[in-house]
Amino acid sequence: MVAFDDTFRRQLHELFVWRRDVRRFRSDPLPERAIDRLIETACLSPSVGLSQPWRFVIVDDAARRRAVIDDFRACNADALSCYSGERAARYATLKLSGLEQAPGHLAVFADKASDIGHGLGRATMPETTEYSVVAAITAMWLAARAEGIGLGWVSILSPDRMHAILDVPETWKFIAYLCIGYPEVECAQPELQQAKWEHRRGTDEFTLRR
Repeated sequence: MVAFDDTFRRQLHELFVWRRDVRRFRSDPLPERAIDRLIETACLSPSVGLSQPWRFVIVDDAARRRAVIDDFRACNADALSCYSGERAARYATLKLSGLEQAPGHLAVFADKASDIGHGLGRATMPETTEYSVVAAITAMWLAARAEGIGLGWVSILSPDRMHAILDVPETWKFIAYLCIGYPEVECAQPELQQAKWEHRRGTDEFTLRR
């Protein structure tokens, strides 16, 4: 069994603290095979029934990237219309994606039709397929940060449009579109907290004892 000492545990905690959802990227290219390495790390994640339901699409094609950006802009305009007054004005100032600056684009899906794992653990909670993919993304996020690489999760997108743009099987459920690159700045505080959109709450607000 591998032993991890106090120094490692402190560094691991710092990795959690400094992991950020990055929206502002430098133009520097990523090292060769950087995204492939991050995918390899993601695939070490646990999955329900060892189903390994994650499916990754590296988006290099300029036309597909432009289509994703256009969809983001349309969806973001719709989201803005859901707010009013001061909150709408503040929303309009937020930078909510790094799609145009990030050198790396990666879409992540969950293959709900895969027979890998033989259905173990999914009969009562089929949504654990998607949960497994989210766990893999979290592992990738931390691995990227450990390399000084930033990762940003863009959720203001239409899943149906992502299927069409990326031409993937209908049985794949869209989970995430990730921007990957070197961040312009490093910060231990979430950007939305800096922008006074929301603040990080304490654990007491989310924890019950029974």
